[in-house]
Amino acid sequence: MRVQHTHRFFAIATLATIVLMAGVAIVAVEATRARNVGNQGKGKEVNFGLYWDNTCTNTTIAVDWGMLSPGAASSVTLYVRNEGSSPVELGLRTQNWNPTNTSDYVILTWNREGQIIRPQTVVAATLTLEVSANASGTMNFSFDTSVIGTKQ
Repeated sequence: MRVQHTHRFFAIATLATIVLMAGVAIVAVEATRARNVGNQGKGKEVNFGLYWDNTCTNTTIAVDWGMLSPGAASSVTLYVRNEGSSPVELGLRTQNWNPTNTSDYVILTWNREGQIIRPQTVVAATLTLEVSANASGTMNFSFDTSVIGTKQ
């Protein structure tokens, strides 16, 4: 009879362990339940345009600086319109110089670096390209200009 009690005790202990583990599993499942919450909002845009005219009807796509001699400079005026919903700070960067050493002899500057323009405002920006007096020979070059607007 003792053997039967031992088997019965073992069976009850095993069943209790399974029930206890199932309870733990249920608790673990309940502890990781997820609920979805929808989200929406609006961000302020940084959007501006570059134009040849102060009425902002002729979009600027490229600037042809023409023939420049060593020591010479040339300027163009573009109009920047803040077309977004928040003020932007203006910046200017150049890149992709071809040939790559052109940036050693040619520099582009403008008069609007760091200026903040309010939404729907137009400002005239003068870009000046200067060729170093140390430049020699005939040089054909190209580069990209990025006008950068940073939301304020």
